[in-house]
Amino acid sequence: TSHSFRHQNFVLPIASPRRTSTTKNKTSILVKMSESNQNYNNNTNNGQETIEAQRAKGGFRYVEDVAPGLKLDMELKTIHHTSLSDIQEVQVIDSYFGKTLVTDGKTQSAEHDEFVYHESLVHPALFWSALLSGTASSSPSSSPSSSLRHPPGTAPKSVFIGGGGELATAREVLRHSTISRLVMVDIDPQVIDVCKRFLPEWGGQAVLDHPKFQLVVGDAHKYLMETKETFDVIIMDISDPIEAGPGIALYTQEFYRRAKELLSKPNGVFVTQAGSADFVPHPHAFPEVGRENGDGDASRETTCFAPIMNTLATVFDHAVPYSCPVASFGEDWGFVMAFDGGEGEARVLADLPHEVIDEMIEERIGMVPGVPQHRYRSMGVKRPLRGDEVGKEVLKHYDGVSHRRLFALSKPLREAMKTDTRVMTVANPVFMY
Repeated sequence: TSHSFRHQNFVLPIASPRRTSTTKNKTSILVKMSESNQNYNNNTNNGQETIEAQRAKGGFRYVEDVAPGLKLDMELKTIHHTSLSDIQEVQVIDSYFGKTLVTDGKTQSAEHDEFVYHESLVHPALFWSALLSGTASSSPSSSPSSSLRHPPGTAPKSVFIGGGGELATAREVLRHSTISRLVMVDIDPQVIDVCKRFLPEWGGQAVLDHPKFQLVVGDAHKYLMETKETFDVIIMDISDPIEAGPGIALYTQEFYRRAKELLSKPNGVFVTQAGSADFVPHPHAFPEVGRENGDGDASRETTCFAPIMNTLATVFDHAVPYSCPVASFGEDWGFVMAFDGGEGEARVLADLPHEVIDEMIEERIGMVPGVPQHRYRSMGVKRPLRGDEVGKEVLKHYDGVSHRRLFALSKPLREAMKTDTRVMTVANPVFMY
């Protein structure tokens, strides 16, 4: 993979020292903008103002490919860290969205809105596992709607995270009072170390030292294939399924079948991040839609939201897609939750009354001791937190109202997903842009 240095109207490729991956050049670009014809006129009364005005036009930029023909371009304030691990390039920068973790040229999370991504990934799955366990303990033959008439059960107690090197997914899991064991398997120890040092608000040492947390540095696919342990919830917070990327095996039908075997019954829940899920999908996202507009090519990279949902639906009774806007990604982001159960339970999940979610938040959610707080720009709240908050004061994004918004996919997205019937297998993978 390569970086580019842009000067005026020229783009000069600069090869990275150690990376010759077959992936296309879609990495972030750290560029120095230079204005031509700068006029530093120190002989006039406004000479200093002219100098400052010209300097303001310069500066380093952070540029990231989002989709074919679409880039995010913003001021680069600071490069806190950059290195090459055995797996990937790792950077921590400060930009428009605050401190940001970037791996292989893709934003993984940013200070401005990382909590939106991580709270959306974790809490719906854990609360649904709680409701399923409550229904089962009341009556094994309860109907889907009975989860609203019975209190949540004692689950989830055990959770597995695949990936999650930022430690923020673990932070959110450890907020749940019912958790007794959390296992996280991530393949790149350098990402974990970098995040611990530069992004302590994501979880850092406080998560690593938590008595309920176990870190395993290794291959999540291998770990789950070999383990005999079962979990109430399995969370996949892994790299996108890009060609030659390390995460592609964790999106296949074969892997999902194994994950299902490791889930507790009957309250086991599987959830994975699922890539781009734009409110109005661009033609590049879906081969069939693009082909109708003369812009389709089934062999090229697309989005994987629908294929991931389709693949999980071949393994579980229910595969429920949902999404949230993540401004630092430049697009809405998708997730898919999968579980077994009777007909209609997916609709119950999506339509949970906000009171049900809000009550569970008040009863079950607390701070993780020792995790520093983010700057509160995104909420407009300036007051510091004491560190012993519980309930709604802990979560910055997720509550009963936002839960229902997560599962309300737009009509253009729903209609486009209907046209995409691809299933991801080892023999027939699907790659994301």
